[in-house]
Amino acid sequence: MTLRLATFNVENLFARAKALATTTFAESEPVLSAFTAFNKIAAKADYDDADKAAMLDALEVMEILVRTRNNRRVLNPKPFDAWALLRENRGDFLKQRRNADVEIVAKGRGSWIGWVDLITEPVDEVATRMTGKVIDEVRADVLCVVEAEDRPSLVQFNSQLLNGRYGHMMLVDGNDPRGIDVGLLTTAPINVHSMRSHVDVPDPESREGRPLFSRDCPVYQVRLPGGRDLFLLLNHLKSQSFSSGNPDPLRRRQSKEVRRIYDDLRAEGAELIVVLGDLNKGPTNDVPPRHPTLEALLDPGTPLVDTASLPGFDSGPRPGTFQSCSLRNRLDYVLVSPALAELVTAGGVDRSGLWGTPTNVNPPRQWQVFPEITEAKHGASDHAAVWIDLDL
Repeated sequence: MTLRLATFNVENLFARAKALATTTFAESEPVLSAFTAFNKIAAKADYDDADKAAMLDALEVMEILVRTRNNRRVLNPKPFDAWALLRENRGDFLKQRRNADVEIVAKGRGSWIGWVDLITEPVDEVATRMTGKVIDEVRADVLCVVEAEDRPSLVQFNSQLLNGRYGHMMLVDGNDPRGIDVGLLTTAPINVHSMRSHVDVPDPESREGRPLFSRDCPVYQVRLPGGRDLFLLLNHLKSQSFSSGNPDPLRRRQSKEVRRIYDDLRAEGAELIVVLGDLNKGPTNDVPPRHPTLEALLDPGTPLVDTASLPGFDSGPRPGTFQSCSLRNRLDYVLVSPALAELVTAGGVDRSGLWGTPTNVNPPRQWQVFPEITEAKHGASDHAAVWIDLDL
């Protein structure tokens, strides 16, 4: 049988955080940085004056707090126009006194129950349809989706836009509080036999015991018609945002852990293994290219085979998979074990839903997009879909 396997960063199916839907990253980065900073400080057992000052500053950046004409800091009278919402479910966190700045009255994490939620807004209706059109065009039997909201959204998307193409849809919430997770869709004859999460693997460099993976690295064992098992490691590694410091060391630790998971599967006897998804880092222009932070997965000596390097793989007019599709924007990968590499017969990159850089006024010149896409907001995603065919 021929099996088509693909990965596609869909950038949410129906709803997306406003802070993730800005035209430029420079616009969203301060908000995401404030969101990260607030959550980190709010988890402390005790708040000192510096903690409270930092949290108030973060709330202002997220526009939960605004300034009056008299320069007082107060709660936003139009909370849904902000980037985020403050939830106070039990206990008091903030107090707004008349003619005074808002203040934090909570003494620490134990004195209140609540959190900050990023406000979401609907994804452009054309963009949602174009996401479905890309998936329909790729026609993968096994599809890894990156940045999907939740399993109900996958079920709804499959029913309403894919005509029920997939018989099995799985997604388990990961560590990203923005609700962008990795999921798996398979056609009915391909059963999900088991799933193993790594959401709680600790980051060895974290003093606070934070989890290593920004989302998760779930391992799905799918059973193919005929009884063979295929093991899939779904990934969305640390983004290139500097909102919480240099992201490269964390991504390097994540890629090492993905490699360890792969090695453990091989030691357990698994042969048909795929590492796929958005690895969030492109190669260098060196010959041969280097793969900063992804050395454990892609540098010489790794047992994994990059399917884009195989003779039957056609990358098209550009080497990358993100926005302009330059080499450094090759972020999406399908890596396979040696036994599986021998079975790859074809592969490629589908850019039919990719407008290019969000600031572009005109469509891309080097590849064709669907005729319904006439501006950046209509694009299915900032990422292309990557697929391979396997002769199983």
